[in-house]
Amino acid sequence: MTLHFGILCFPAVQQLDLTGPYEVFASATGAKVHLVWKDLEPVRASTGLWLQPDMRFVDAPDFDVLCVPGGAGVNALLTDDETLAFVRDKAAKARFVTSVCTGSLVLGRAGLLRGRRATTHWNAHDFLASFGAVPVRERVVRDGSLITAGGVTSGIDFGLAVVAELIGQEEAETIQLSLEYAPEPPFGAGLPETASPDVLASARARMAGSRREREVLLSAIGPES
Repeated sequence: MTLHFGILCFPAVQQLDLTGPYEVFASATGAKVHLVWKDLEPVRASTGLWLQPDMRFVDAPDFDVLCVPGGAGVNALLTDDETLAFVRDKAAKARFVTSVCTGSLVLGRAGLLRGRRATTHWNAHDFLASFGAVPVRERVVRDGSLITAGGVTSGIDFGLAVVAELIGQEEAETIQLSLEYAPEPPFGAGLPETASPDVLASARARMAGSRREREVLLSAIGPES
């Protein structure tokens, strides 16, 4: 039986939010992964990598897993009625509705987080409550058919967790071993709680522009459509 994964592929997506889970999903037995957008023109990720959508909204089937990655491009999606309508429609028919990083804000704006436990990137975590979500500080959070992941690299952990739910732990572990996913980061600065004050301040400064834009957008339009 073929499992269909649909990953939103939009301009200024954070490429590892997309390519991390893509690599895991595409490695699963019987999986077919689609990069979905309004058209088939290449899109440029937030760090410059070009990505190629292979399926248009209008041609998309119902998916077993719908995944919304994050990135600076999320801000434009928060007021994009066509994309929000697509997410709502496909979410209603998917076995699992999922996000990586700030992709959860799109789910929230689409009205899919009300009363649900969810997570996102640490620099956007405080936005979750405005969508009616129950914010949780964990790397991967499952609430029924909703699975959300924290920032960027958590997409690999998330992908393995989704595969384990759909196919089984042995398949997920086989993929993990095939990818040699045994992270040992050289520094302990991966979370605000473990980073030095100077590093935390530097990271916040780099993301300040996108965060200010989100604050203005959500203040003007409200969290849900």
